[in-house]
Amino acid sequence: MKSSPIRTFARLAVANRVSGIYLGLVGGAMAVAAAEPLFATNPDASLIWVWPALFTFPAFGFVAWLGEGGWGGDAPAWFFIGGIVVSALVQSLALGAVWRGLRGRRGDQGSRGRLSAAS
Repeated sequence: MKSSPIRTFARLAVANRVSGIYLGLVGGAMAVAAAEPLFATNPDASLIWVWPALFTFPAFGFVAWLGEGGWGGDAPAWFFIGGIVVSALVQSLALGAVWRGLRGRRGDQGSRGRLSAAS
């Protein structure tokens, strides 16, 4: 029975160890960045948002390029925060696909080894 494309997407992007750890890292960085202005009094508090952007690089590079082209470097905060979220999901999907590919290869070799040993 084939699973739906949405279920496959969710399984690759969210429901595996590697993607979960990555999304947790990005989510934690975003939570710290959102809480930083509440506790910091220095004018450099907004620079904390560099970390979530770096965790989602290279996909976030495309979002920054769109922001530069669309708003001339003065893009609104919602655009960059949404870009971080979308970039994290895209990269999580890629990590999930690589993880599934590596596990699938390892599983295929193991089953072939058992079949040939039984023969």
